[in-house]
Amino acid sequence: MKSFPELINEANNQINTVSVEELQSIIDDPKLILVDVQSKEAVEESGMIKNAIHANRGFLEFYFDQRADNPFKKIDVKSDSKIIVYCGAGGQGALATKTLADMGFNDVSNLEGGSGAWVEAGNILYA
Repeated sequence: MKSFPELINEANNQINTVSVEELQSIIDDPKLILVDVQSKEAVEESGMIKNAIHANRGFLEFYFDQRADNPFKKIDVKSDSKIIVYCGAGGQGALATKTLADMGFNDVSNLEGGSGAWVEAGNILYA
């Protein structure tokens, strides 16, 4: 059996990451899909990064399944979309990023350090 730290390390070895500085430089890019995968409670308590959508990690596959008849689809992902996933510290984001890559999304990355690193760098979260 694998522990959750082992799963996170495995995911981190297989995915792309972006730094806070990289995200700051593209935060207003219309091709960017910024996804907060934290729980509803965490988002309500802390807020989200500007322009982010909430997609609880537990429903990620349902929200991102691009079938036309998917009643749960949260957003249309275009072939040139850049997806950046984040959570509070990076672990859930890494697992979610791996899931989206496994689903076939090509340009998907995890925000290194999550929203905690975002705030630590002097940025704010929005309610």
